Amino acid sequence: MGPFATSMLGDLGAEVIKIETLDGDISRRMGPQRNPGMTALTLGLQRNKRSIAVDLKTPEGKQILVRLVRGADVVVSNLRPQSREELGLTYPDLRAIRPDVILCTAQAYAEASPQRNEPAYDDMVQAASGLTGLVEAVDGAPRYAPYVIADKVSGLYIVIAVLGALVHRFATGSGQHVEIPMVDAMIHFNLVEHLSGQTFAPPVGDFGWKRVLVPERAPYRTSDGFVCILPYTDANWRSFFTLTGLTDLLTDHRFTDIDKRHQNMGYLHSVISRITPQRSTQEWLDLCRDNNIPAARPLDLAHVTEDPYVMDHGVLRRHSHPTEGDYFSALTPLRMSGSPVSLRRHAPMLGADTAEVLTELGYTTEEITGLADNAVVVMK
Repeated sequence: MGPFATSMLGDLGAEVIKIETLDGDISRRMGPQRNPGMTALTLGLQRNKRSIAVDLKTPEGKQILVRLVRGADVVVSNLRPQSREELGLTYPDLRAIRPDVILCTAQAYAEASPQRNEPAYDDMVQAASGLTGLVEAVDGAPRYAPYVIADKVSGLYIVIAVLGALVHRFATGSGQHVEIPMVDAMIHFNLVEHLSGQTFAPPVGDFGWKRVLVPERAPYRTSDGFVCILPYTDANWRSFFTLTGLTDLLTDHRFTDIDKRHQNMGYLHSVISRITPQRSTQEWLDLCRDNNIPAARPLDLAHVTEDPYVMDHGVLRRHSHPTEGDYFSALTPLRMSGSPVSLRRHAPMLGADTAEVLTELGYTTEEITGLADNAVVVMK
């Protein structure tokens, strides 16, 4: 969550210094790589950052942290509260160094809760936030989403929180501690639509957004693949029923307005799935687009670098890394006219910027060498 959030802040122009342990962030050891420590995850998440490797448990490492905080606008940490307390990374600790500092912390549960030091792995947060139960509501078996959604959603909340805290500081001159409990973030994310009838006290309906909690909700099979067709408005559905010969559904009381359709989406999907194999995917796309009915071709992520839209519009970009060669990266997808996102720095090797950053902090060459010799820092 922290690496994802700070990669976006870096894309937006922030100077980001990543403090790594002496053996590096765990992402440096997971997944495909050409050279040790430079994995696909590292290339994607550590762009637009400088890397310093410091043992924060040593007195000398703690002093490096003090100097870093003196010049920092924001400190982002996803360490558990107990670990931050041991390292001197609490808000009172940092505020004593820089009174207007913003500390953004993310962990599994709220700091004030008994679960404050529980680990925050994605599967645990998916379960604790009810996401696995939403999948169970669809097909009867709880499962995890096939991506680290809790980490990434929490990362988005971190970005929002940091930017909001900076606006507050610009207006008032005051820093603050911003806390992002991942379970809270995911419950908030899940309940936007799914609190539904339970919004009211007492409830006036069931929990869950009926349109999406049906097992039949999936891309429709065509004669040569799959297609997503999503008539949404009353006019969309009337056009679709007429064009496809499903004219008996025009007057069916189950489908005459949006709320009734949502209550009966399972049956509606099953009816549509019986007719879509009669045409190819492109034929369905042409028919729907000619009649203003929302439709899309499912993207095969295994071939994302071959997709014309993705490549022509810079959703995914090809770069050349000085040590890792050519690679693809998806920058933060914000198209800003005055301050466009950009790749200013390729992902660094572990400790690649240690000496440079320490020099900026006022350390002499001799002091830096001594820190490296005493295993306080790692340099490349």
